[in-house]
Amino acid sequence: MAKEVLTLDNGTTCSSWNYSGTRLAAGSADGTLSIFDSRDPPSSSSLRLSFKSKVHEGNIVKIVWVPPAYGDAVACISVDGIVSLLEEVVEDSQPLQWKICKCFGSSSDKVLDVQFGISLASLKMVAAYSDGHMKVFELLDPLELKNWQLQAEFQNVIESVSSFGKAVCLSASISFNPQNGGSQESSFLVGFNSNTSELNSAKVWEFDQAHQR
Repeated sequence: MAKEVLTLDNGTTCSSWNYSGTRLAAGSADGTLSIFDSRDPPSSSSLRLSFKSKVHEGNIVKIVWVPPAYGDAVACISVDGIVSLLEEVVEDSQPLQWKICKCFGSSSDKVLDVQFGISLASLKMVAAYSDGHMKVFELLDPLELKNWQLQAEFQNVIESVSSFGKAVCLSASISFNPQNGGSQESSFLVGFNSNTSELNSAKVWEFDQAHQR
């Protein structure tokens, strides 16, 4: 029988465990991010609040953890389509803090979903936008989560949908294939919910080094 071990604040809209299951990130309707850590010894039934701060003006709708090889960091997607990438940092003798190191998207170029994956030993971030486009970013320095380079931008179609007018997407979902990565090219699946049927067919894409910027 299940038992309650933690009660989150009223207005919590999303949550996500890190890769090891020792930290829990939660987002709220007022834009607040909360981080809970497992106590020692690690146990999901014993969590303590280690960080809480407002990081967005609007509702946080999704939280995605960065792979642990690149430190403790999360991407928070807000209802207005802005993605804030926050990392845990140490400054002088101050306690650990979470700080925004990079933002993606805008009010006119909204991000609907993001996912991280490792391809050919480098960290990639795939972002799906409200106009049906996807952007692939690569981290230039594994020690600097603020330094990303746009590698590719394309739509979730085989051919251009420009003849169908401007696409408007309500939601999107990205999923990386965990069997690939590391020294291999990674693949990922993207699906959209939009007013353009050509975009709504979910497709699997693979990184192509020969055609990246």
